[in-house]
Amino acid sequence: MRSLYLKVSSRVYNYSVTTTTQTSKKYSFASSPEKRSTSELKSIQEYIPSAENFGSGMVFRKVIDMMMGCLGMSNRPTLPSPSETNESPEVDLLPAIKSPRIRLSDGRYLAYREVGVPKDQSNYRIIIVHGFGSSKEMNFLAPEEMLTALGIYILLYDRAGYGESDPNPRRSVKSEATDIEELADQLELGTKFYVMGVSLGCYPVWSCLKRLPHRLAGAALIVPMINYKWRTLPKDLVKDDYRKNLSKWIIWLCRHTPGLLHWWLTQKVFPSANVLDKNPAFFNSKDLESLGNTPGYQLFTQNGFQQRQVFDSIRRDCIVAFGKWDFEPMELTNPYPENETSVHIWQGFEDKVVPVKLQRYVSERLPWIRYHEVPGGGHMLVYDSAVCEAILRSLLLGEDPPQYRPN
Repeated sequence: MRSLYLKVSSRVYNYSVTTTTQTSKKYSFASSPEKRSTSELKSIQEYIPSAENFGSGMVFRKVIDMMMGCLGMSNRPTLPSPSETNESPEVDLLPAIKSPRIRLSDGRYLAYREVGVPKDQSNYRIIIVHGFGSSKEMNFLAPEEMLTALGIYILLYDRAGYGESDPNPRRSVKSEATDIEELADQLELGTKFYVMGVSLGCYPVWSCLKRLPHRLAGAALIVPMINYKWRTLPKDLVKDDYRKNLSKWIIWLCRHTPGLLHWWLTQKVFPSANVLDKNPAFFNSKDLESLGNTPGYQLFTQNGFQQRQVFDSIRRDCIVAFGKWDFEPMELTNPYPENETSVHIWQGFEDKVVPVKLQRYVSERLPWIRYHEVPGGGHMLVYDSAVCEAILRSLLLGEDPPQYRPN
């Protein structure tokens, strides 16, 4: 059986910025970080515990690394972001848009890509919502024969500010659902359609379940992110979870020191600034094996973060996803009392990004959601062809594979 590769690649716009003080630089800060003394930063770094001595310290070390950068420059002015300087950078024109796009009611454009059988010949129409550092070019290893046999049409789109879609400076949990509904209406998907979210791309799906349940034929949340600000999460369940502090620091940095965060993600003075790229602190052995065997895998790198649109989109996305929502997912009532529509959560048992115990708690609070757990699975379930097939069969046909039932 051949698999259809829906390739994940963060489209990176490679434009350069020149200023009145420097040329041929990606960005010019008012005070160049390379000229700052690095001795105090290096001395502090010596006291940071290693991963071997800190349990899950590889992740926490990254937070301390960023804190270290703040402490090392605490007696100096905060580095401004490029948009905050008094200089007027000249930006080269972006590459021509190659993908089809729709124009939303607020004037923004969303780019999209279609996969599977032609829409007018389809039995099932699915919108896939990508996650952090991804795009409409994402990988979802769906068997091609299955798409054809069942008549599956898949619509992937660049969320606001990603890939070829315009940014949304007023992004919110609500706006994500609104974008999906407008996309479905303009592309004439019908009165009902399926929606699947991956990781950070699941908060738009939660928003659809809150605001558009009548439009959904079914929904699947694949390794959905957990927002530690949800007040219904028990304190004793998250008090020792290092991810809680990690998300708190990320949001603080995104809100209050975007220039410093941008510099840290793009600087080359200290190694390992890119904390995500195939880092064993985030990916288990199966994830790493899948990523190594899958063409086109790419998360945002230092070069990608240098693009201001990329950085700002990620920053806004994180603030919304991990900030305060206008509703509590675990307080949602079953919108489908007659079981006319099914909702699913798919979780890897060894996921290092989203802990399985929290996902189990969410599913227990929402018994109307069908919970599936992949033994040995990590955070990259969409890179496993067998899992992708099971996700589609459970969502579209109501199958319940016994190997993915939690113990």
